[in-house]
Amino acid sequence: MPDSISPAIDKSIKRLPEKELVALFALMMSLTALSMDSMLPAFPYIAEALAIEDYQKTQWIVSALIFGMVFGEIVFGPLSDAIGRKKSILIGICIYIVGSLVALSASSLTEFLIGRMIQGFGVAGPKIASRALIRDMYKGVAMARIMSFVMMVFILVPLLAPTVGQLIIHVANWYWIFALLIVQATVAAVWLMVRQPETLSKENRTPINRVRLMMDIGIILRRRDVVAFTVLLGCMFAGLMLYISTAQSIFQDIYQTGDRFPFFFAMFAIGISIVNFYNGKIVQRVGMLRCVTSALKVLITVSFLLLISALYFDGVPPFVLFMGLGMVMFSCLGMVFGNVNAMAMEPLGKMAGLGASLISSLSSLLAILLSTTVGQFYHSTVMPLASGFLLFSVLALIMLKYGSRFRQVEL
Repeated sequence: MPDSISPAIDKSIKRLPEKELVALFALMMSLTALSMDSMLPAFPYIAEALAIEDYQKTQWIVSALIFGMVFGEIVFGPLSDAIGRKKSILIGICIYIVGSLVALSASSLTEFLIGRMIQGFGVAGPKIASRALIRDMYKGVAMARIMSFVMMVFILVPLLAPTVGQLIIHVANWYWIFALLIVQATVAAVWLMVRQPETLSKENRTPINRVRLMMDIGIILRRRDVVAFTVLLGCMFAGLMLYISTAQSIFQDIYQTGDRFPFFFAMFAIGISIVNFYNGKIVQRVGMLRCVTSALKVLITVSFLLLISALYFDGVPPFVLFMGLGMVMFSCLGMVFGNVNAMAMEPLGKMAGLGASLISSLSSLLAILLSTTVGQFYHSTVMPLASGFLLFSVLALIMLKYGSRFRQVEL
């Protein structure tokens, strides 16, 4: 089955220059990661400001955002199919800014978490509708190329965000993190309004109807390729979430990196940036399927090596070895995310908004379930991280082989 099952580019839709398009959508989609991970260095200061006695409750700061985002993903997909991509993104950004202001003015943990849930619900708008917008304009390897560059930023930002948060705290205080997020959201909204045309014509819009919605969900979920690639994405996101949830302890408690934690945390971004830069060119030559297959095989091999080294060194391999293998693993993640997102979205056609909702919400829920389950076994060694990545990558390869057997024409 060839990688492109439909024309690569819809020339009837007006679009921005490619570099500007990538920059705009990377800016919007990175709101999710910045909202989540720039907060990590601020946990002690937020706990002090809100008089949080049980420090473990600071973990709810991230959980509340994800909780709101999952519900937002369910809403904004059908909404973008009904009223258009551009309006949905702008509505989401407005809700996001309201949530940011609520969290910024909170005087208690409860008020703060309410603001974070509103933030999460709103940020689902640009996260979901922007993917559908890209799907409206591009198909096949052309979409994979664009998504590759956008997803590079989407993955890079979580790794760089703690450094951004720590720099802001050193210069000012944690309140300014929210100020930065509000400015970013505002810039993205204005940029979108001024430069990006609507890509879903009125005749192709689908009014929200409960019966029709359930029928469309059934149609999408009966696509075995879409479901398989969604599970694959969930497995890969689970690895990323497992790393994020254990990274602070691994670097500061096991390897004693101290204040250099954000620097080492961000080093894995180097491999991701290199791979994603070249992936946009490679995928046009060899196709999405071969790129993802190769990346997953390398990820399985390197995860196995990390597990073996962890077993040999009593759970704590040398720091240089851990960093080297980790950079290779995250390079593989970078190649997988953009291509598989494109493969999952490719056959959805006019259902791209609803499809993006289902793909994102289901993969997020699966990632939370898998990463939380494996994370329970973390006890100051890297073995759970290595085991988790090995398990997730094997499952991902199985899903890739299964899903690729059923790639057909679009809905």
